[in-house]
Amino acid sequence: MLSIIELGGYPNFTPLYESLGYEVVVETRMRKALVFLKKRQPDVIVAEFNFQSDFRDRTSSLESLLAVVQRLPNTRAIVFYEKEFTTQFEKLRSRLPVSQALIFPIEELLLRATLQETTIATSG
Repeated sequence: MLSIIELGGYPNFTPLYESLGYEVVVETRMRKALVFLKKRQPDVIVAEFNFQSDFRDRTSSLESLLAVVQRLPNTRAIVFYEKEFTTQFEKLRSRLPVSQALIFPIEELLLRATLQETTIATSG
């Protein structure tokens, strides 16, 4: 699993991921996450949608990541996002692959259930 924590502001879910059997790699910069994806193909990526209105041609650095994920058929992406950016996120989601999306604040039980569902989809 690749966990990308750019801004954070939520609990460290690494113990949860590990309790579900994932080997976790944490990156704090999208550029490093993209380099990681050139070398390895994780089953699951958990990332944040951080809307950036100052980008000319995209809404966030998540777009670059999801463009790579669409070429990785066995990788599922779970995205955390702020409710106030639902419109921008849904536009992105309509064009690029997002398996599941959770609105902040992230509830650990819901995240656990989402990961379990995603694991079944990945292995099934």
